[in-house]
Amino acid sequence: MKIFLLTHERELQRLTNTGALATKVAPEIVERIVWARNIPDPSLLDAINHGNTVLLYPTDDSDFAPIESFENIILLDATWQEARKMFNKSPYLKNLPRAQIKPRQASQYQLRRNQPEGGLCTAECVVEILIAKNQIYVAGRLDAAFTIFNSQP
Repeated sequence: MKIFLLTHERELQRLTNTGALATKVAPEIVERIVWARNIPDPSLLDAINHGNTVLLYPTDDSDFAPIESFENIILLDATWQEARKMFNKSPYLKNLPRAQIKPRQASQYQLRRNQPEGGLCTAECVVEILIAKNQIYVAGRLDAAFTIFNSQP
């Protein structure tokens, strides 16, 4: 199983980015790829072309794929506004099946303002994916690290 964090370049500089935390806690599962508008990452394209890859991204369509059915999950690591632009400017993401997660609780993320109702930060999404994929131990480690990270002033 691999979780690809397709990360907007601005996130690399943000101290509030939780994608870096996920890659630090679970490097064997979570891989960060910096999004490039015109040059998609070859390893990401390879995973997409081999199938068994799903994009965790909202849609109005009610036909979501169960995340448990896929070996590879792509998660956009950006603000909601940046993620929307990334999706719209990345044709290779458009035809992927999409999954959604049903969070166990509302977001606890406190380090950024203007978060959409029902939205989760990257680390919280990764925790939910890990739980769905029965990676309970790793999910617990990341959840504990996120709690500490999230409590920093």
